[in-house]
Amino acid sequence: MRPALAVGEALRDRGVSVTFAGTRDRVESRLVPEAGFELDTFEVTGFPRRPSVELARAVGRAVKAPFSCSTILDRRRPDVVLGAGGYVAGPMVLAARLRGIPAALTEADAHLGLANRMAAPFARRVYLAYAIPGRDGARYRVVGRPIPRAHRGATAAEGRRHFGLPPAGHVVAVFGALAGARSLNEMAVAAWSREGPAVLHICGERDFDALRPRVSRPGYVLVAQTDHFGEALAAADVAVSRAGGTVWELAAAGTPSILIPYPHATADHQTLNARHFERGGGALVVPDGEVGRVPALVEELLADPERLEAMRGSMLALARPDAAEAIADELVALARERP
Repeated sequence: MRPALAVGEALRDRGVSVTFAGTRDRVESRLVPEAGFELDTFEVTGFPRRPSVELARAVGRAVKAPFSCSTILDRRRPDVVLGAGGYVAGPMVLAARLRGIPAALTEADAHLGLANRMAAPFARRVYLAYAIPGRDGARYRVVGRPIPRAHRGATAAEGRRHFGLPPAGHVVAVFGALAGARSLNEMAVAAWSREGPAVLHICGERDFDALRPRVSRPGYVLVAQTDHFGEALAAADVAVSRAGGTVWELAAAGTPSILIPYPHATADHQTLNARHFERGGGALVVPDGEVGRVPALVEELLADPERLEAMRGSMLALARPDAAEAIADELVALARERP
């Protein structure tokens, strides 16, 4: 949802009226109003992987969803529709196609997800974060992953001040997924909770209460989540992170990274994401089963400022900070093509 909001911000800057559509029970129900956009809701859920009563219900919702989306389109009368990936986007892109409204899709990972593969035939454009083999025709454009404006432009001094980190010396940042990443959380607390470099650890809501009593020094800042992720990125000399969409924000901040892909991601797409930045020289990739290697790698990097600087330059070279603006410009052009 955050990439879609970044595109929404870029469109709003161009004087374009933007509204969002999604479900009541997902993160968009909070983030969209907070960003100052209107949200229309409809019912749709992902498909469970095994036959069940819930699978039958999900199929029923999927059948009804395009009709609900059609109602939203009739009321909003948009000139163009952008699907931000996932099962929420498909019904809206299909409904737009049936009404002759130009539609586009975004894909944040190095693997085109099932929902986007199903919706792609109905889209005029598909904006990719990474080059994907077989997805290189005229409809596909590699632009990177849109980054919210609030996550860009902070300085190291601002980041350290905001989180109460030491103004001098090394800072290691640990980022898991939104819910948390247990292997990363356990590794970080075991390695650095009593001694070591300053640490900013964003652990996710699930594990926070269990981890909090185990942190026993002022140089270790543990938070469940933050609305100041741009400052968190800027504060770090090196980051330890999963390899979802956050990798593009790490690149834009020029943060040398050790990436530990989530091992159960669909089609192992987090490993594909991570290898892109490893090949470019900005990151090291460690399998989740070898997470115990990470503290030694961090120590090795912090002891080699020239290597860190080279990795920082590589991350900046790989970054696509203008992805949201590029998509916004193309959406405006698509809208003008509509008869």
